[in-house]
Amino acid sequence: QVQLVESGGGSVQAGGSLRLSCVASGRSFSIYAMGWFRQAPGKEREFVASITYTGSRTFGADSVKGRFTISRDNTKNLVYLQMSDLNPEDTAIYYCAAREAGKDFGAWGQGTQVTVSS
Repeated sequence: QVQLVESGGGSVQAGGSLRLSCVASGRSFSIYAMGWFRQAPGKEREFVASITYTGSRTFGADSVKGRFTISRDNTKNLVYLQMSDLNPEDTAIYYCAAREAGKDFGAWGQGTQVTVSS
């Protein structure tokens, strides 16, 4: 099983930017598709973005397209979420997740808080 630790969260004003990082340890990082999810207070956890094993394809929720970019560096076991033009609706705990081929996201980090003020 892979272990995931997120970092980079914080408080920003609307229109600002943050970059989240997630470092993986344990099994070979490159076999996993990686994703970012978020959970706002009182809401269910929702998908934000994902990236394939090789990094050749990315997917994003409609709410973040054009503002958030997911990327990965398999040489450093890192996945990133670059967030721009943040708004208060982006306030949430952001979680990194890993998924093996043919399976659901099964490994999760502890989360990092992102707070956007207006």
